[in-house]
Amino acid sequence: MRKFGLIGFPLGHSFSKKYFTEKFQKEGLDDCQFELFEIETADQLKKIVAENPSLEGLSVTIPHKQAVIPLLNDLDPACEAIGAVNCIQIKEGKLTGYNTDYIGFKDSLEAWLEGKKVSALVLGTGGASKAVCKALEDLGIEYLSVSRKTTDSSISYEELPGKPELFEKYRLIINCTPLGTFPNTDAMPSIPKEAFSENTLVYDLVYNPAVTKLMQTCLDKGGKAKNGLEMLEGQAEAAWKIWNS
Repeated sequence: MRKFGLIGFPLGHSFSKKYFTEKFQKEGLDDCQFELFEIETADQLKKIVAENPSLEGLSVTIPHKQAVIPLLNDLDPACEAIGAVNCIQIKEGKLTGYNTDYIGFKDSLEAWLEGKKVSALVLGTGGASKAVCKALEDLGIEYLSVSRKTTDSSISYEELPGKPELFEKYRLIINCTPLGTFPNTDAMPSIPKEAFSENTLVYDLVYNPAVTKLMQTCLDKGGKAKNGLEMLEGQAEAAWKIWNS
């Protein structure tokens, strides 16, 4: 039996397990299975690999996308530049890290924008945001990161209400945080109401629910919004290609 899986914490609602289980059924891949490995710390990866000798690949989700890097034997060059891993290929005992979030997001965003020239506010500075920022750079899209604290490379949410001009310049808002994910659907990043208008675009990496509170706030103002389902499907297919290469 060929085994694949997902590591992260918590793993209550996994897109990956549902997606790959249905994929295996549709394509008649009876020798493949996908399992969830809920681990609180990344160093438990070694135990998972040791106890599952038929494991060929793993997807990596919050909060381990950066913490797993020291545990790997090698990194894909593009993944090394991003600084986060969401896909691990296991071959002949060697663990190699990749980032397919980058592929899924870049392809999805480029198609959605249809050539529109925009600048972006990137909400969050975790592993997912690193892939998003690299994709924005490669697409030639200027961006500004927003985090809980002001740093050399980001501003804080507390600064946003006093800078309405930011929302005129940065019309694309990309949520790379888990805020708004089921079951906490009433949550959303601390974006002031004046940020939204008919010119606003929201790309929320959250996919469950299909319309997050952040997305709905934008839609109510006449703007456009997209969830992260297409990105997830894209990154999953990219991972599948890597695991079978």
